[in-house]
Amino acid sequence: MKKDLGVKPYLFPMPVLMIATYGDDGAVDVMNMAWGGICGHDMVSLNIDDDHKTSENIRKRHAFTLSVADIPHIEAADFFGIASGNKMPDKFERSGLTAEKSQKVDAPIVREFPLTLECEVVEDKMEVYGHHVIGRIVGVLADTDVLDEKGYVDPTKLNAFVFDQFQSGYYAIGEKVGQAWSTGAPLMKK
Repeated sequence: MKKDLGVKPYLFPMPVLMIATYGDDGAVDVMNMAWGGICGHDMVSLNIDDDHKTSENIRKRHAFTLSVADIPHIEAADFFGIASGNKMPDKFERSGLTAEKSQKVDAPIVREFPLTLECEVVEDKMEVYGHHVIGRIVGVLADTDVLDEKGYVDPTKLNAFVFDQFQSGYYAIGEKVGQAWSTGAPLMKK
């Protein structure tokens, strides 16, 4: 039996994305968000409340980086979702993490996060649901210790976590339970 829960943003898993931008003064700003993801082969989509410092920075710099946070840096990642860059100018410094300038876009790369997409803004507009940004991925950087022997990202080494919209928790991911385009293949023969 199913119970009607009403209208909620219930989808699981939700990514834990770290959006990094530069402010007017060149200060690094990082925001934790879940409402975004891949929307094309080389495109990402972000839905951000317009009052975030990140929204302002994206409009001015037309670039951002998008990183996957890992469990060893969960405290800083969660802090980036609690603290506002509008109210706390030293937000990034308080995290204890370090950044360097991307070689491809006008945005910072957080060194401690194991996977980073460098993105240039191709669409930036206000929608009924908030600030909508489409970014073109122009580069992907990964720590070598999260790569397999063929040079691909190994999710079991990434040590990523996801957000739970139901109870506002974080959950570790990493166990492989099937192979895409193969696990369901036996049903093709029925």
